[in-house]
Amino acid sequence: MLELLSKPWPWWLGGTLIGLTIPILLILGNKSFGISSSLRHICAIGDKGKTPYFQYNWHKEVWNLYLVAGIVLGGFVSYWFLKNEQSIELNPQFVEELTRYHIGVGSQLLPSELFSWQALLSVKGFFMSVVGGFMVGFGTRYAGGCTSGHSIMGMSNLQWPSLVATISFFVGGIVMANFILPYILAL
Repeated sequence: MLELLSKPWPWWLGGTLIGLTIPILLILGNKSFGISSSLRHICAIGDKGKTPYFQYNWHKEVWNLYLVAGIVLGGFVSYWFLKNEQSIELNPQFVEELTRYHIGVGSQLLPSELFSWQALLSVKGFFMSVVGGFMVGFGTRYAGGCTSGHSIMGMSNLQWPSLVATISFFVGGIVMANFILPYILAL
């Protein structure tokens, strides 16, 4: 079992499992799915009904908190117990581009030039982590949900706002990756 879990699974299996989540949630009577809504549930638990925005029955959505806890636990278990020591195969053109930005490609999944305490205290790291994190959080709240909520659940329910949000996610990603990120990485 450990060997099965430690190797990459085929893309179609992951997609099938994610796709099966939606009918299961609909059968169970849940009309929403996403990670960002769990923050609202946590705030509602701590607020105890003082703020109108948090006055709702969060008990109906407690499964969402279990989902987030499972994601955190799964990340912990995979990091500490399912490490795969194989080197990561990257496209040579991508490696060349990273080298141009002075980002090393080693055996680590996350390059230390971007994801370390020293990087956080640099201009590049500040933009990547703090400003980027704020923009993701603000955008999630402004869009009324995250990519998993809109792109998986909202699109399967044929919701027009989810279609607009998903298109916006893709356009924003293309603009960021091709026009903004190269300037930040060059800092």
